[in-house]
Amino acid sequence: MPDFRYVICDVFTDTPLQGNQLAVFTDARDLDGELMQKLAREMNFSETVFVLPAEADGHARIRIFTPATEVPFAGHPTLGSAFVLAGPLQLEEIRLETGSGVVPVRVEREGPRIVFGWMEQPLPTVEPYSGERELLAALGIDRSELPVELYDNGIQHVYVALGSEEEVAALRPDLGRLAGLPAILGINCFAGSGARWKTRMFAPSGGVAEDPATGSAAGPLALHLARHGRVAFGDEVEISQGAEVGRPSTLYARIQGSADRVDHVQVGGSAVVVARGEFRLP
Repeated sequence: MPDFRYVICDVFTDTPLQGNQLAVFTDARDLDGELMQKLAREMNFSETVFVLPAEADGHARIRIFTPATEVPFAGHPTLGSAFVLAGPLQLEEIRLETGSGVVPVRVEREGPRIVFGWMEQPLPTVEPYSGERELLAALGIDRSELPVELYDNGIQHVYVALGSEEEVAALRPDLGRLAGLPAILGINCFAGSGARWKTRMFAPSGGVAEDPATGSAAGPLALHLARHGRVAFGDEVEISQGAEVGRPSTLYARIQGSADRVDHVQVGGSAVVVARGEFRLP
């Protein structure tokens, strides 16, 4: 029986059993898409990664699956894969081929141990979200403090600003109604000020009721804040997430450029390997 080895790491934390769980199958050459999806459903994390040989100018190619579907890009799987792969390869920067293009991740070390990484995310598109009324009703709130807009960096996220972090923590959305909204994978509700922000992300249509840490949403959130004058372009913001599901996480993001031209979207954080295992399948 073939062995399919995997590594489990907790991403956007440096503390085991916090952050967002990720399984990385380090050699997926003998797996097809159907079996990848079944394994992602078996792991039942918000995402599972399958590593393949590079096809372009990256060091490796990764395919990313939620329990329900494959996605072209996601943040915590990309950062977690960099922690798993860059160590053995002794790289300072690893380039990972995703369905949304090559994503470079620059890692920082303390001795041989990788302790932090910054990923250069795909530049998102942005547009007004046409289903605002239905979205706010499903969230159980009356209004958003900022325009409700839809960002797409390979995965779609919509953003709703609340008046305080306490209001974010108190949210009890109707997940069934959220799952029925068209063309959205991630619904992000946030509040904060200055360099510190709190967010929660609901993705029932992708098989994830609430995500502990959403790297793909952190970059567009920082851009949303900069575009609407809540932070300056170039500022680094710290984003807390996951406390409500018992997995506190910390993400960092910064946007280089201006409202007219975004040059770089960077998202950073830590990760820690917590387990290794293998599947033996006939």
